[in-house]
Order: sequence, then C-alpha cells, then structure tokens
Amino acid sequence: MDSLIAASARALAAGDPLGALHRVALRDDPPALALRGIAMAQLGDYARARELLKRAARGFGTHEALARARCVVADAEVALAMRDLSGTTRSLQDAASLLAAHDDFPNAMLARLLIARRLLLVGKLDAAAQALHDAPLPNVPARHVAVHALIVAELALRTLRIGDARNALARAQDAAVAAGVPALRAEIGSLNDALGRPAARQWQAHGERALRLDEVVTLLHSNALVIDACRRGVSIRNTWRPLAKRPVLFTLALQLARAWPGDVDRETLIAEAFRLRHPDETHRVRLRVEIGRLRARLKGIAEIDATPRGFALRTATAAAITVLLPPIDGERASLIALLADGAAWSTSALALALGASQRTVQRALGELESQGRVRAIGRARAQRWMTPPLTEFTTILLLPAGWSFG
Repeated sequence: MDSLIAASARALAAGDPLGALHRVALRDDPPALALRGIAMAQLGDYARARELLKRAARGFGTHEALARARCVVADAEVALAMRDLSGTTRSLQDAASLLAAHDDFPNAMLARLLIARRLLLVGKLDAAAQALHDAPLPNVPARHVAVHALIVAELALRTLRIGDARNALARAQDAAVAAGVPALRAEIGSLNDALGRPAARQWQAHGERALRLDEVVTLLHSNALVIDACRRGVSIRNTWRPLAKRPVLFTLALQLARAWPGDVDRETLIAEAFRLRHPDETHRVRLRVEIGRLRARLKGIAEIDATPRGFALRTATAAAITVLLPPIDGERASLIALLADGAAWSTSALALALGASQRTVQRALGELESQGRVRAIGRARAQRWMTPPLTEFTTILLLPAGWSFG
C-alpha cells in the first residue's frame, strides 16, 4: 500500500471524505477507486459511490480476492443506504465467508450485519434472527458491536419483546460511546425514544386511548380478544389468527368487534366488506359464505352468532373484546411507516418490503403525494420517495411481517 492510499484510508476512518478525495481523486487504480467510492458514499452521492466500487471490484485481479470481497461489502452497505433491496445476498454471504477465512473479522461481521439488516427491512424476521445469531466475530471494533446490538433491539421491538429490546439498547449505547460515533449514538437514542411514544390506539365503545409498546404487549397477553388492525389479525393471550391476506374477513371481524356486545346488520357488513351501496340477494349469499369462513378462522377463540338483523361476535373465553388501531389513520399506514425512517426509498424496494406489486405501491404513493404526506426526489429510475420522520409516535407495529404467539 503506497503512502497516498494509506493516508486516504486514514482520512476516511477519521470521517474526512474530502481529505481522502484530495489524495486519490485523480487515480484510477483499483485501491484508489475503492477509496473514492467510500468517500462519495460518505458525502451522500450513493449512485457514484456504487459505480466506483464496482469498477474497483472488477479491477482487482484473481490473486486479490480479499480486496474484491471488501468492495462487495462496501457496495452492499451503500445499496442498503439507498434502500436497494433487489437481488440476493449470496455474493455478500460469499464475501463474508472469505473475509472470515482470512481473519478480516471486522469486514466479515459488517457483511453479516448488512444481511441481517436487509432481512429485517423486508420483514423476514426469523431469517434476520438467525443472521444476527451468526454475526458476532472476535476482534471487531466497538462500532460493529453497537450496530449488532442495535439490530437485535430493533428485532426485539418488531417481535414485541420489550425487555430484550431495552437490554440490547443498553449494550448498544455502551458500545457506541466506546466507538465515539455520534451518528450511531443518535440512531440508538431515536430507537430508545420509540419505547416512550404511542404505538397504537385502543378503541372501545366509550372512546380511544393511546398505547405505548409495553402497554400493547400487556393488552395482547391479557384475557381480552383483540382485533388487531395494525397487524391485521385476531389474538387472545398466546393465540394468533392472521387475517392479513384475507381483507374481507378482517373487515367483517373489525365491524363485529366495534359493535360488541351488540350485532351488526347485514347491509352494513356488506357495504363495509364488499364496498357496495346497493346489495342484492347474491351479496347476502356471499356474506353468509364469508361469515362461515371467518367462523372457521376464529374457531376456538370466538364465535359468530346470527341475529334477526345480522351477526354478532361472541366469546366465552375472553373477558372483553377490544380493537387495536394504528397510531395513524388510513389504509397507507404501513407504507408511511417504512418511509418514516427518513431514508429515500424506491418503489421497487417498497413493493418488496410490503409484499405488494410495484404498480400498487406507485398508486398509493401518488395518492399520498397529492395529500402532501410524501415527496419524490429524482426522476425515472432514479426517483426516490421520502417523508419527514414521524416523531409523535412510533411505527414499529406497522412495519412489514407479523409476529407469532407461541
């Protein structure tokens, strides 16, 4: 390594990307290209950073596999910052294995953390947990330890393990102080603040009240039957019945829960579930079919009784029936929750994270943009979507993927 490359690397490690560029800006050899790419990433020009890193990876020869693997990891980190979630993590996994085999534990652990973070973003919580379990390696910087603990805390929050989240955040804070990285400490503080902000609303006949995450957990493990509009399902104690992929059934359950202990007339159920104003006999038949399907889904935790004018929700095992609503109104709550992290998302990344089609996401973004709730930057393939951070409440419960109760 020549003196200019070494000096540029030291400047990047010290957080001085301009100083690093000053030393290697006119060089096109692979090490210089890699350093220029990292510097451009620190300056926020992610597209240029990825171009330089890919050129550097192609420039390293077959005998420089370690350097090429480091470029793959750096490119993956930039891609995650851009919320480019396309493709697979195979190349990153291969790079992590190669780096670990050559005792480059810091970069190997960084690669594993990037895999875990990507899995968490797309809602693959079980896979993210396994990746986090495999991530720790010896002799890594304190900042990597802090990032690992931070992702562990985020996963614990997504699975509503509040005690584990607090413990992980405490470990992350200690490691971040040791690392001396202000941005990392700020991210940990932001996640810690989420514990004290409203995460959902509990609806009852006499009104609504805001709930923090720990209060949500208490409610979900109580003896109440909860119609959960955040995760689209029904729960009681440790039993969870998902309805996210059955919107008609969930709408029926929600309407019946709002009317409990009374009933809901058939016309109202048809109008809400099927979005019809003038039902005929065929829609009444369809309603009976859907009610039958809902009965099957709720078997063992609730029953649906027919009444002279409609249907009523009944339960012998629950002390009460309550509704858990998102902290924000609207059908686009999960989309807003993803954008609330302050990063710039592409429509393809949003579609992947939400498990929806890209066209559906584009229509939703168009509606939100007309309401002034999101904004677009860039054009065509470079277009990205953002929204200001929602500091009044946390969107943990609205993020993709649900949890399971035992």
